[in-house]
Amino acid sequence: MNEIIPFIIDVPDEQLSDLRDRINLTRWPERECVDDWNQGIPLAYTKEVAEYWSTQYDWRRSEQQLNRFDHFTTEINELDIHFIHQRSPHPDAFPLIITHGWPGSIVEFHKVIEPLTDPTSYGGKAEDAFHVVCPSLPGYGFSGKPMTTGWGVEKIAETWDELMVRLGYETYGAQGGDWGAAVTTQIGRNVGHCAAIHVNMPIGRPTPEALEDPTEEEVSALERLTYYQEWDSGYSKQQSTRPQTLGYGLVDSPVAQMAWIIEKFWSWMDCDGHPENTLTRDELLDNVMLYWVTASGASSARLYWESFGSFGGGERVEIPTGVASFPKEIIRSPRRWCEQSYNVTHWNTMAKGGHFGAFEQPELFVNDLRTFFATIR
Repeated sequence: MNEIIPFIIDVPDEQLSDLRDRINLTRWPERECVDDWNQGIPLAYTKEVAEYWSTQYDWRRSEQQLNRFDHFTTEINELDIHFIHQRSPHPDAFPLIITHGWPGSIVEFHKVIEPLTDPTSYGGKAEDAFHVVCPSLPGYGFSGKPMTTGWGVEKIAETWDELMVRLGYETYGAQGGDWGAAVTTQIGRNVGHCAAIHVNMPIGRPTPEALEDPTEEEVSALERLTYYQEWDSGYSKQQSTRPQTLGYGLVDSPVAQMAWIIEKFWSWMDCDGHPENTLTRDELLDNVMLYWVTASGASSARLYWESFGSFGGGERVEIPTGVASFPKEIIRSPRRWCEQSYNVTHWNTMAKGGHFGAFEQPELFVNDLRTFFATIR
């Protein structure tokens, strides 16, 4: 079955009513023992966001915003894959598949799809145009939830290649951050029909030289890696070892799901200490809703169980690779580290931005994709 079925996001009113009821019945813990986020998302802020979510947040606005794009589903490898497929009005547009990660979703890309597909309306040229495909990872958003093991990065990369061919693209580019970077990197290793890749979280490991005699940049990167391992990676250990246990709380409690996600946006964005310095409260909740309305707390975490142990391993990508290196990335791997893993033909050290490049800095993100893919069209 190669059928491609149009899809519209339409969450039932009953589900939104249930959400409000669950928020209002939350049993709260005591406040943290510190005056910052050092023990996690603070109680006062969490209550404030929960109150807003229950009484003022308008999901129908977000739903309408997302539905301005063309959504579809198709079955590949016995799993329904949801994706946005936005064709450019420019006939020579280059096909591009963009993949999100955790705790992101297709919501991350709502600011960049139109500038990528219709550049002449957003300060670009017709030759900058892309046909854009944004799939939801298996177990995320409106894609199906795998009920068997095996849906790791390798299988997703093969599935994305099949999806692009099914859409009629014999050659294409791929882009991604977080798990999207891992999937995109694997697509680059596989070659297949992919001509070039671009990542905004390049997977690089310290070189022997960096460990023996690091540059100033490498010292900073090693310090950030140590901080991540000691203070910022507990979520990954739980999701990669016991995703099912975690899922009961995330799927049952909207406040638990919201806190689990927003704390990481605070930690990983270029936000000067508060997530709403970079994204609006509505934007943060729009992304949380993609997890809540699809009950994806457990199914999204299983990707860590499938693939986290092999994150960053594998053969070098030999096709052209572009990198957007954002200053507040979780781990900002220096170019010397990344050149072990990629054939880096384009490297841009971005002026600002963090882990969610397209969401945080859409103009910088779009310009970098235009610049890199112009070299391989």
